[in-house]
Amino acid sequence: MANQVVMGAMMSCSFGTAPGSLLVTSNQTVLSSGMPAATIMDFAPIANIPPFAMCTSIANPQVASATAAAFGVLTPMPCVPVTTGPWVPGAPTCLIASQPALTDSSQCFCAWGGVIQISFAGQATETVA
Repeated sequence: MANQVVMGAMMSCSFGTAPGSLLVTSNQTVLSSGMPAATIMDFAPIANIPPFAMCTSIANPQVASATAAAFGVLTPMPCVPVTTGPWVPGAPTCLIASQPALTDSSQCFCAWGGVIQISFAGQATETVA
């Protein structure tokens, strides 16, 4: 069973250098363990998914440029997530504000090749099917 993700859940990006904390904006009325429950629509860069410190993806134009300037030595640059769509798969049988609930097994993808995953759901007492 997957855990319901709530405001403050910890997540990481495969190309980021530090974890980030999820901000829930899609729902402010449904609570789980006293915190707003997240949906798959909580995927907006900065508003929901904060930067992960530095980006190490060579697909990121800033990283590619800095790396070229350093004669091929990988040079991380500040992370600015560029999410390409909602979290997948979510929990289609558990709707919050008419959207599937976000679970700790869901993933979100960055245009620079990063895979964003939930490392801690923010609470561990509520499970969804």
